[in-house]
Amino acid sequence: MRNNKRVKGWRRPAHYARDGTDMASDTATVAVIGLGNMGSPMSRHLLAAGFLVQGYDVRQEAANALEEAGGRAAASPGEAADSAEVVITSLPSVAALRAVVDASDGLAAAASPGLIVVETSTLPLDDKEAARDVLAQAGAVMLDCPLSGTASQMRVRDIAVYASGEPEAIERCRPVLAAFSRVQYEVGAFGNGMRMKLIANHLVTVHHTAAAEALVFAERAGLDPALALEALSDGAGNSRMLEVRGPMMIAGDFTQANMRLEYFQKDIDLISGLSREVRCPLPLFAASAQLHLAALAQGRLEEDPACVFAVLKGMLSR
Repeated sequence: MRNNKRVKGWRRPAHYARDGTDMASDTATVAVIGLGNMGSPMSRHLLAAGFLVQGYDVRQEAANALEEAGGRAAASPGEAADSAEVVITSLPSVAALRAVVDASDGLAAAASPGLIVVETSTLPLDDKEAARDVLAQAGAVMLDCPLSGTASQMRVRDIAVYASGEPEAIERCRPVLAAFSRVQYEVGAFGNGMRMKLIANHLVTVHHTAAAEALVFAERAGLDPALALEALSDGAGNSRMLEVRGPMMIAGDFTQANMRLEYFQKDIDLISGLSREVRCPLPLFAASAQLHLAALAQGRLEEDPACVFAVLKGMLSR
């Protein structure tokens, strides 16, 4: 198994669909299941790259937006997968994954041999493995391909893909992955994608918490917060999270969430679980996690995790 291999420069020059046609051509069909903060802009990138896109979401407004962008809205996951070479799932919960795969009009019922399902959600690995096994019985191959980046980064195609699973299937769908991401990494056996994503989100958690702390520190020291953000972003202490979430902190407005805090807490719980499993202490992450828990206790469930800035600011004495 080839571990930690950057996908740039793959060995095969051509990438073929189930019927032998070039998957990079404008006749290839991709299904996107879950048209939320990540799935919706992902669909637009695929359309811009020339793919035919069929999508499904439980929300009618999301389906309507896909059709307005030039895609086709389906009435079920199974219908979306019809004639597709690749299906991408971008889902908020284990319950959603089970419904998409196991329902009578789901992917398992509609799958045909050779279908590739690219699972991009951040979900427990046991549940992804269960879905993979169900799909395998129908002849489909499921890949574990979480995404590193926020919704705002997806909108500008600034996303990294951590692709894991069957190498041949990853190679076949490389043009699809490249259509909506900046870079793709092949990280080995199924499940390594989730492990890499959790480690990436460990850094995200620490970095945006550190950014919040630094900006509160700057304001407390009498510096102009906007100037501090600009200067820090241009110095050695810069981070992607300072760039992405720093402006929200300065504005004090966390309502335009790249990811709702209640969903990000799921990631925090998964990171904590993996650290226990591999017996690796994460002291900086643990401190950061407590501030996110405090934000939840304050009822900030629908806000962006940048709201830890408000939690830290609230700790200051008047």
